[in-house]
Amino acid sequence: MAEQKTVYFGAGWFSDVQNRAYKDAMDALAANPTINLKDSYIPLNNQYKGIRVDEHPEYLHDKEWAQATYNGDLIGIRSSDIMLGVYVPDEEDVGLGMELGYAQGQGKYILLVIPDEFYGNPINLMSWGVADNIIPMSKLKDFNFNQPRFGFYDGAVY
Repeated sequence: MAEQKTVYFGAGWFSDVQNRAYKDAMDALAANPTINLKDSYIPLNNQYKGIRVDEHPEYLHDKEWAQATYNGDLIGIRSSDIMLGVYVPDEEDVGLGMELGYAQGQGKYILLVIPDEFYGNPINLMSWGVADNIIPMSKLKDFNFNQPRFGFYDGAVY
């Protein structure tokens, strides 16, 4: 078996488009032999005390939940081999932007994945600049995380 890397899985889950991209990326990672998905950090699966605010919005005002979830995610970034960001150009997630910047500060390799139907659309300059490579979703299942490489994005920035 090939060596496997862990990823910090940065992705929004706040709209139907983001949820579809989230699922497609998870399916691709599960099929990728160079990823150890079991030991990767998936923020949605690591909310403080297992409380998901999409199911319990009352916790959006709970400072203990917020601080512990935030700190847990930072630990997830630091302890993962690679930062993976699922990026939907027309539905940017400010949380993903923060995670990308933090991962760069930690010296992590950063891969952005864009759903195929949006690949080539303009993306934010800062997200473009922080990424080591940006690929369409259809290439994620075959991406060799043991040999990460730099790559330019084929679309424009704003």
